[in-house]
Amino acid sequence: MNTRRHFLQQLLAGTAACANWQSLLRAADTDEKLPPVRQLTKGPKFHWFAYYDKLQFDPTGRYILGMQVGFEGRSPKPDDELRIGMVDTAENDKWIELGKSTAWGWQQGCMLQWIPGSASEVIWNDRDGDHYISRILDVKTGRERTIPHAIYTLSPDGKTGIVPDFRRLNDVRPGYGYTGIPDPAAKELAPQDSGIWSVDLSSGKSKLLFSVADLAAFGTLPEDARGAKQWFNHLLFNQDASRFVFLHRWRPVNETTKFRTRMVTSSAAGKDLHVIDPSGFTSHFIWRDPRHLLMWTRPEGHPPGFYLMRDQTDQIEQIGAGVMTTDGHCTYLPGFGDRWILNDTYPDKDRLQHPYLFDVNTRTRIPLGHFYSPKEYTGEVRCDNHPRFSPDGTKVVIDSPHNGGRQMFLIDIAGIVK
Repeated sequence: MNTRRHFLQQLLAGTAACANWQSLLRAADTDEKLPPVRQLTKGPKFHWFAYYDKLQFDPTGRYILGMQVGFEGRSPKPDDELRIGMVDTAENDKWIELGKSTAWGWQQGCMLQWIPGSASEVIWNDRDGDHYISRILDVKTGRERTIPHAIYTLSPDGKTGIVPDFRRLNDVRPGYGYTGIPDPAAKELAPQDSGIWSVDLSSGKSKLLFSVADLAAFGTLPEDARGAKQWFNHLLFNQDASRFVFLHRWRPVNETTKFRTRMVTSSAAGKDLHVIDPSGFTSHFIWRDPRHLLMWTRPEGHPPGFYLMRDQTDQIEQIGAGVMTTDGHCTYLPGFGDRWILNDTYPDKDRLQHPYLFDVNTRTRIPLGHFYSPKEYTGEVRCDNHPRFSPDGTKVVIDSPHNGGRQMFLIDIAGIVK
C-alpha cells in the first residue's frame, strides 16, 4: 500500500484524522510503499492492548488479546470495569470476551498476556477488596484460578512473575499503577516494605526480593536523589530467566514533572545487583539476548540514542545512529536473529506516530505507517502505538486513536521481512 492511499484511507475513515488534513496531504505526496493495515476492533467501545513487551498473540498467531472500555479521556475510577477479550483472526476478527478487571491503567492495562510456554493460558491483574491479585484463565477449558498477588512480567518458562508496588506506582505516576488501594507508604521517600516481589505462579507464594530502601542505599545515587521520593517501574526478565532488569526512579525535590532513572539488573533471586545505566536518562528497553540490553538513553559523554549494553560490564555500543533518532518502544522480531528491530515514535509536530522496522544489517529504517493522534491523547491518557509482534515475526499489532478512538490494528510485514 503506498502512502497516498494510506493517508486517504485515514482521511475518509474518521473526523479525527480529517482535523489534520493538511499534514496528512503533505505526507501523502510521496510514493512511499507501506504494508497492508487491517482494523481488528471497532467502536462504539474502545480497545487496546497497551505495553509492547508482553505476549499479545497466542502461539498459533490466530488469537490476539485485547482490552475493552466504554470511555476515554480520564483516569480510571476504582469501580471502572475493564473487559478482557481476544480477537479471532480466523473468524472475521470476532471479539471473544474472557473476563474483567478493576485493576488497570491506560499505559499498561492490567498486564494482560499469554503465559509463556502455554498454548491456552492467559493472565491479567485484578483487585479483590483491599489487595491486588492476578487471574489465570485457560481459554480452551474455561478453567480459572487466582494468584493472591499481582504480576508485572513473567519468566520465559511461565513459572515466575515479578512485580513492583502498584499502589506506589499509581501515587507517583498515574497511568502505570492502579487506583482503588492507596499507598500506605505515600509519605515515605524510600520505604522498607515497598519494593519488588517474586511470585510463584504454581503456589501463589510471593517473596520480597528487595525494597525501595535497599536500592536507595545501593551504590552512589546522584545529588538530586537526596530527599526525593523513589519507586520502581518497568521490569523484564531476560531470555534464560537468570536475571531481570528494572528502573529505579525518583523525582527531584521541587520538580513537578521530570523524573530521573537508574537502570539496574538483578539475578532472579534478587542478588548480584548491577547498575547498568547510571545516566539518569534510561527510557524504553528490551533484552536482545540474555546478556545484552537495547535501550534509549543518554550515557555520559554520548548523545541521546539507542545503545546496546552488555550486562554486568561497561561495554556499550550505539545502534541506529542518525536513523533511530527518537525514543520509542523497541523489540527484536523473533525468527530472524538480531536483524530486525521493531519500533515506533511519539507524535511528531503534526501529531503523527510512526511505527517502523530498523534493519540492523543495512542500517535502514522501513516505515510501517503514519497514524494520527488527536491532541487530546496526551499525558496519562495518551495512546502510544506500542507495536507487538506475532510468534513468527510476520505481523504487528498497534494501538492507535486515528479512527475515532483507540482501537487495535494489524500490520502485515511478511512482504518486508521475507
